[in-house]
Amino acid sequence: MMDWTDLQDYWRAQLVRLATHGDAGDSAHDLNHLNRVWATAKVLLSTHPQADPLVVMAACYLHDLVNLPKDHPDRKNASRLSALEAKAQLSTLGFPPEQLGGVVHAIEAHSYSAQIRPETIEAKIVQDADRLDALGAVGLARMLHIGGQLGRSLAHATDPLATTRALDDMRYTLDHIENKLLRLPMGMHTVEGRALAQSRAQLLVQFRDQFVAEWMGGA
Repeated sequence: MMDWTDLQDYWRAQLVRLATHGDAGDSAHDLNHLNRVWATAKVLLSTHPQADPLVVMAACYLHDLVNLPKDHPDRKNASRLSALEAKAQLSTLGFPPEQLGGVVHAIEAHSYSAQIRPETIEAKIVQDADRLDALGAVGLARMLHIGGQLGRSLAHATDPLATTRALDDMRYTLDHIENKLLRLPMGMHTVEGRALAQSRAQLLVQFRDQFVAEWMGGA
């Protein structure tokens, strides 16, 4: 029987191959994103020894196997489609069947738009790790990149903080900070994830405030 180091090396190579097959080149959800999610998940795993690291690693690398654009009408089903595809692909590779259900659930539950509550520690770790990548400096860069891809305006011309209008992050990229990203820390399932999320969220607040000052012609 392989030890965890050998098992990790073997399955990571298989998972990377599956995750990058037919890659459409979305730099916000590319292999770099998957590597970061797994790296963060390993930090969370270090304080949750009861969690199955193979299940977590597989879900981290395959959670975006079916990657639909943010404005796609079937976007909310992307995690379910990814889970089904991951199950089929892993089954053909001889992934341990007793761990496959855990991978499927973790992939289904990672999505913000799917609104599926994670029921296992593995799913909670994967969801926290994926959402942490939407915060901080990298999260900010991803937000601006996606906003540009979708043709959204950077901010509302005269009311960037939405003080007299409803938030609308489908039209204004800056609205996404308040409309979604700053809500992520309170939804973290692990203590470590919550602390990291709160720290990274502060950077977004600082950026938002400086952006608005400059946007409105201030310092």
